[in-house]
Amino acid sequence: MNNSIFVNLPIENLGKSVEFFSELGFTFNLQFTSEDTTCMVVGENIFVMLLENARFSTFVDKPIASKNSVEALIALSCESIDEVRHLCEKAFTLGARRYKEPDVFPAMFGWGFEDLDGHIWELFWMDPSHIQ
Repeated sequence: MNNSIFVNLPIENLGKSVEFFSELGFTFNLQFTSEDTTCMVVGENIFVMLLENARFSTFVDKPIASKNSVEALIALSCESIDEVRHLCEKAFTLGARRYKEPDVFPAMFGWGFEDLDGHIWELFWMDPSHIQ
């Protein structure tokens, strides 16, 4: 079984999205990058394909969800509560929307942001001693 995941997201402007996610510390695989598409490296086997709307539309036969709707929550685990806070606060300074306050639980901390194209990124930390 293949254990890689590629999430495909429609975006309005490749340059702005690359700048935004680069500032958050993400890198890109130039082998899978063109004038309207790029491959953002999230983890060893986790990638996000950012495709400008026109390019994304060639893969589907339905309209792209608007910024006023939600199609998914993209949840990423972080190494610490501080990393969650740092990335969210940095995203806010880069133009991301704060759509909620942090979630604080005894063994978990989560927060998130809405990126420039309306996609919701849920960042979280879970106490490893509570994971079975």
